[in-house]
Amino acid sequence: MVLKKQINTLFAFVLIACLSLTTTAQEKAKPVFENGEAQIVKAFSDPKSWIRHDLWVETETNTDGDDQLDRVHVAVTRPQQTETEGLQLPIIYVTSPYFAGVAPDIDGIMWDVKHELGEPAPRGRVHPEVKRQGKRPIISNSHLLKWVPRGYIVVHSSSPGTGLSQGAPTLGGENESLAPKAVIDWLNGRAKGYTTPDGDETVDAYWSTGKVGMTGTSFNGTLPLAAATTGVDGLEAIIPIAPNTSYYHYYRSNGLVRSPGGYLGEDIDVLYDFIHSGDEAKRPHNNKVIRDTELVPNMDRLTGDYNAFWASRDYLNHMKPMKAALLMSHGFNDWNVMPEHSYRIYKQAEKQGIPSQIYYHQQGHGGPPPLTLMNRWFTHYLHGIDNGVENDAKAWIVRENDKNDAPTAYENFPNPKAEKVSLFLGKGGLANGSLNTTKPKRSIKETLTDNYNFSGSDLAQEESSKHRLLYTTPILKEAIHLSGEAEITIRLSSSKSAANLSVWLVSLPWNTEKKAKITENIITRGWADPQNHKSLSESAPLIPGEFYEMTFKLMPDDQIIPAGQQIGLMIFSSDSEFTILPKPGTKLTVDLQNTSLTLPIVGGESTYKKATLQ
Repeated sequence: MVLKKQINTLFAFVLIACLSLTTTAQEKAKPVFENGEAQIVKAFSDPKSWIRHDLWVETETNTDGDDQLDRVHVAVTRPQQTETEGLQLPIIYVTSPYFAGVAPDIDGIMWDVKHELGEPAPRGRVHPEVKRQGKRPIISNSHLLKWVPRGYIVVHSSSPGTGLSQGAPTLGGENESLAPKAVIDWLNGRAKGYTTPDGDETVDAYWSTGKVGMTGTSFNGTLPLAAATTGVDGLEAIIPIAPNTSYYHYYRSNGLVRSPGGYLGEDIDVLYDFIHSGDEAKRPHNNKVIRDTELVPNMDRLTGDYNAFWASRDYLNHMKPMKAALLMSHGFNDWNVMPEHSYRIYKQAEKQGIPSQIYYHQQGHGGPPPLTLMNRWFTHYLHGIDNGVENDAKAWIVRENDKNDAPTAYENFPNPKAEKVSLFLGKGGLANGSLNTTKPKRSIKETLTDNYNFSGSDLAQEESSKHRLLYTTPILKEAIHLSGEAEITIRLSSSKSAANLSVWLVSLPWNTEKKAKITENIITRGWADPQNHKSLSESAPLIPGEFYEMTFKLMPDDQIIPAGQQIGLMIFSSDSEFTILPKPGTKLTVDLQNTSLTLPIVGGESTYKKATLQ
């Protein structure tokens, strides 16, 4: 009987131990994957259980005038299991200059654009101060609910010279690439993190797997690309959303001083003032050294030429070390950060053999890819799950009547079936000239008179106007699919030594309804300075009456123009939403015989002729 009790007792202990081990194994949380995507894990999903702390990571630069290397402020949000169970997870990293607030939008912050081309603005700018906002340890709550429950750690940082980060904002300077690089190095044990901005107590990222993915929108999308161009180990994948990839392309177009849409008169120094939310005591030094000595003297609002200053702030020029997988996202109707910004980087990534995909929607600024695309991207490159994402379609295009989360898959962008179709101008542009597949046999010249008081949308709707030239295709009998970059070669003369040149591609008749879709009227746009007809980096005054030829591309697009519409090429001078606005009266004369429009049409010339019955 005693032996039987001992056996029963032993069995009970074994059973309890087994149940304990089973329960422990069941309770130990880990990421879960289904259909190639990270799933929401209940154990990671209670924000009250998340561990949140902040620190400062030491960078390689000193830009604020003291004798210490700049440290950037970093905030970490991670599941409690990274502390209680020794769980290591990959990181979604977001960095921004906006987290601590921006300057107030007051009168005078923008450059005065009402002056003659090539002349300085009649008044200087005002420089508002940013009132710093935010609390420690929370820099931002963005992306937390999306990624922490799916088994990621989310890290935020304020970029140099903003919030509680040391240093100075440089708008594309080297420190803005090296700061996120330092954070990624810290996440991999290669850089130092500290509990305070000036102390010696260090912090280790023992909960990090070292695999980092970055994302963000607009400026927050620029900085992942900036970090990727350093080639830093550990940055496995980036998803930039509507990123500014070149400050020249953001503030200039083919030699022309051109504002981003919605911010007439903005330039790189304006953006500096807008984001400079860092230490108030360091601001006078930063203003003098960065804004007033580096930015303003080199940005050149007089000529708009491309120079070494702008070249250094073009991330396309720094992509050679880049190896992070790229999923690019942009809107075809983003007239703030225009769609060329993502396109140029995507094509270069392709050339370098970097795993890359591009997602374009039909809306304006911002707009991330559908969650499933982002999830598959990060699941593969950060968690190492073999979900075949690298073999998915290269391009995801949202069609005109579809929602942003329902893109159509294509082999690539531009559509590989798109071919260049050249169209030539027929007389009558003051009213409605023609676009033809044959070149005029005789010389025809038509003249417009610049007047910024008429907006581009007003001009496109006029039956006739002396302030623009308009040339249209026949009414389409079948839809035409445009995919890629339209290009114009134009031969023109000016009555003055300088002139704006604006070109719109429009779909007519213009839909005047308030609920008109964003895709229904403007197809794409472009701007150029005729003074730069020979070189983007060197301009020369125009000789009034002398003809010059230049070729430039319009913004990339992928759009289906429906049957019943006409494709129109509108040429005018000053664009009231984007350009400097000189006194009305400059005359531009276009040589129709030596001017042409090239459209990227899916199916090529045969498709175009069929659609227009030519």
